[in-house]
Amino acid sequence: MDASGTGTIGGLADDRVLLGRTSTAERVADILRTRIAEGFFPPGTRLSEESIGGALGISRNTLREAFRLLTHERLLVHELNRGVFVRVLDVDDVEDIYRTRRLVECAVVRGLGHPPFPVAGLAAAVAEGEAAARAADWRGVSTANIHFHRELVALAGSARTDELMRSVLAELRLAFHVVDDPRALHEPYLARNKEILEALRAGERAGAERLLARYLDDSRSRVAAACARAVDEPAGEE
Repeated sequence: MDASGTGTIGGLADDRVLLGRTSTAERVADILRTRIAEGFFPPGTRLSEESIGGALGISRNTLREAFRLLTHERLLVHELNRGVFVRVLDVDDVEDIYRTRRLVECAVVRGLGHPPFPVAGLAAAVAEGEAAARAADWRGVSTANIHFHRELVALAGSARTDELMRSVLAELRLAFHVVDDPRALHEPYLARNKEILEALRAGERAGAERLLARYLDDSRSRVAAACARAVDEPAGEE
């Protein structure tokens, strides 16, 4: 699979306006990170320096620095004499991601202090997911789910924790892209997100943490199983 197709790169050219006059590797990395998270560059895709650099109107050095940043975030991998590819996660990666999520997200809920808790962001993410489900937009449901968990972590009021989880959740999206039935994966968690929201609205911090821990354990099992199937039954070459 190669990211030199005119459809994908043509769409990427629309992001050129986001660079403004101060094009930096960090801004390029932000664009590519978003594109990877949204599935425009699926796991296993080779990223063409020429095509992406031309679409964004940036130098090769700037693009290579962006690639380096995303490789550090474990979203890309450099293969000698082959190029740069979007990472393909294995089961061990998924287990580690969820171990990190459980440590961080449950600790955030546990440390919330006294109610009422500021849950407007969580409520907006739940509404976003429900609207996407009504439209049968399961990629949108997945995105709303990520927004829910980013808003949950944001309750800690820590820029460092936000940054850590931005990277972890972006990496998690790589696993979501290999799931063969996204509705079966994401739909059950709409109701479970709402349960966590309602527990926090009621000031039931301990109850919300229990719901979240079970949620993460169940999600880990499902996503790990999907990754295992993808490894056992790799897609054919395009």
